[in-house]
Amino acid sequence: MKLHRKALAIWIALSALLFALALAVGPGQRSESVQEAMRDAVLHDVNRVSLFGLKDVNPGLISAFAVTAFLLLAAALIRVFVIPRFQMRPGKFQLILEEAVGVFDRMARASSPHRFSFLRAYIFAVGAFVFVGTLFELLGLQAVTIHGHPVTLPAPLSDVNAAIAAGTLSYLVILSGGLAGNGPKGILKTLKEFSLPISMSFRLFGALLSGLLVTELVYYYINLSFVLPVVVGVLFTLLHALIQTYVLTMLTALYYGEVSEPSHKKEKTEQS
Repeated sequence: MKLHRKALAIWIALSALLFALALAVGPGQRSESVQEAMRDAVLHDVNRVSLFGLKDVNPGLISAFAVTAFLLLAAALIRVFVIPRFQMRPGKFQLILEEAVGVFDRMARASSPHRFSFLRAYIFAVGAFVFVGTLFELLGLQAVTIHGHPVTLPAPLSDVNAAIAAGTLSYLVILSGGLAGNGPKGILKTLKEFSLPISMSFRLFGALLSGLLVTELVYYYINLSFVLPVVVGVLFTLLHALIQTYVLTMLTALYYGEVSEPSHKKEKTEQS
C-alpha cells in the first residue's frame, strides 16, 4: 500500500512539473491561427490529402478506408483462426468476443423480437465501425497534405459526409424493416419520421466534432502537449466511442422494431 502511495505521489508530482514547464515555455510557432485550425477541422477545405494521385479528398476519407480495411481483415482472421478454436471453457478473448456479440444480439431481440436476424448483424457492424473509427484518432497517424504539411488523420465520423452516410444508411435499414414487416404501410410509417436521418447524422457529427475541437484547442494552447492534452484526448475519445456507439445502435434497433412489427400483432396487443 505504501509503495502504491509513493508511486501515485511521484506520478502526480511529475505531472505537475511537466504541466508547469509546458505553461512556462510560452507560445510556440504556429503555421496557422486557432481560427484557421478550428475551421479546417470542420470543413476540411485546406488540409486535403491526395488519394493515390487521383483526387484530393478529406483526411476523414482516408481514415474511413483504413478503419474499414482493419475491420474486414480482423473479421477474416477471427473467422479463420479464432472461431474454429472456440472451447466450452472460453478464454479471455473468446469471452470478450462473445460478450460483444451478445450485447448487440440482446439489443436486437429486445427491440424487434419478431424480426431481428438482419438487425443484429447490422447494428453489430455499424457499432464496430463507430467504436473503432472513434478510437482511430488516438493512434495519431499522419498523412501529408497536397501542400506538403503533415496532418493527423481524424476519426472518420468527424467528417460530416461520413456522419450523413451513417445516418442515411441506418434510416434505409429501418425502411427495409418496415417494408419486410408491413409492406407499403411500413414504408409510409417510416417515411413519417423524415427527420430521423438528419437527427442521427448530426448527432454523430456534432458529438465527435465537439471532442475533436476541444482536443484541438487544448493542443493549440498548452505548449509541448504535456499531460493535459493526453488526458483530455483519451477521455473524450473513449467517452464518445461508447456513447455514440450505444446511441446509434439503440435508435436504429428501436425504430426498426417499431416499423417492422406486424400490424395484426399490434392490434391484438392493443385489444388485450
